[in-house]
Amino acid sequence: MKRRLFIAVSLLTLSISSALAADPIHYAPQPPAIQAGSWVLMDYTTGQILTAGNEHQQRNPASLTKLMTGYVVDRAIDSHRITPDDMVTVGQDAWAKGNPVFDGSSLMFLKAGERVSVHDLSRGLIVDSGNDACVALADYVAGGQPQFVKMMNDYVQKLNLRDTHFETVHGLDAPGQHSSAFDLAVLSRAIIHGEPDFYHMYSEKSLTWNGITQQNRNGLLWDKSLSVDGLKTGHTSGAGFNLIASAVDGQRRLIAVIMGAESPKGREDQARKLLHWGQQNFDTVQILHNGKQVGSERIWYGDKETISLGTDQDFWLALPKSEVPNIKAKYVLDKKELEAPIAAHQRVGEIELYDRDKVVAHWPLVTLESVGKGGMFSRLSDYLHHKA
Repeated sequence: MKRRLFIAVSLLTLSISSALAADPIHYAPQPPAIQAGSWVLMDYTTGQILTAGNEHQQRNPASLTKLMTGYVVDRAIDSHRITPDDMVTVGQDAWAKGNPVFDGSSLMFLKAGERVSVHDLSRGLIVDSGNDACVALADYVAGGQPQFVKMMNDYVQKLNLRDTHFETVHGLDAPGQHSSAFDLAVLSRAIIHGEPDFYHMYSEKSLTWNGITQQNRNGLLWDKSLSVDGLKTGHTSGAGFNLIASAVDGQRRLIAVIMGAESPKGREDQARKLLHWGQQNFDTVQILHNGKQVGSERIWYGDKETISLGTDQDFWLALPKSEVPNIKAKYVLDKKELEAPIAAHQRVGEIELYDRDKVVAHWPLVTLESVGKGGMFSRLSDYLHHKA
């Protein structure tokens, strides 16, 4: 069946919209060599993986676990079970004094019995990576750590994180606890996309609590060569050095995940390498616009002679900059001819995206308008022309 070329892709202004994670783009530039156990570079808008290594390997997430802890807390806020201004009474289990679980670990330095808002505890979780803040929030939201861990794993299922299972609210080493660079990129994307009011905390460089000032351990927040605004670091003896960094370049955003680096500086160097490579070599391109016509076709036996066709969604792709001139989009109809009556938004074919000669994505082609049944004389005229 004849394929109709309707667009050669051009770069367009980026905005958040429905996104499609397409097949890997062919002819991608050579990625950098990364020194870590596993890694991922994701385009935020589309969810595409630009490069990765051992991305589904199950590893100890360490304090990257706190991304899910914060995500669960924010879901509780969204569902109006709690509010950011709720005051939480810190329990004995969230006090580091005399608690061997917290020995040598990251703390907000809470004290048993003090009252702290959900908002401030969330800052302590994110900026200080406070294990005590995680416990206090878990107690308040779910009534205890086991109940909260169940909620974390429920969201693992909802987000389809196939490499992930949690056993703790804070990420200290525990048998059976694991995640992957891929899953943590997906979780990070969900946090950024869903909660702008919550996400800004990930860019805070320091927090003072009970007279103790601590710096955010994500050193890339101070890197003037990148506009990094989150997300999180993590380290245990079993995990090595982990880091998730999200950087904005104009209106584009990339998410880099590093797991199992050899040092704090090493995880920053490797994430920086991924982010610079992605920014230098890729563009995020809008391929299709919701409601925009991509073609028109003859329609028989209707009250109009032609019908407008397009898509009812916005679609984006992250593409190597060198490949943008080679991207073409075509459409093909499911049937040889279209006949009225036909409703708006009805599928009538498929849009195909080509990188040179390879199909890299495809989407439904739909009608952008309805066409009613024509009058008797117009239908008769169509019949005579059609059969001639």
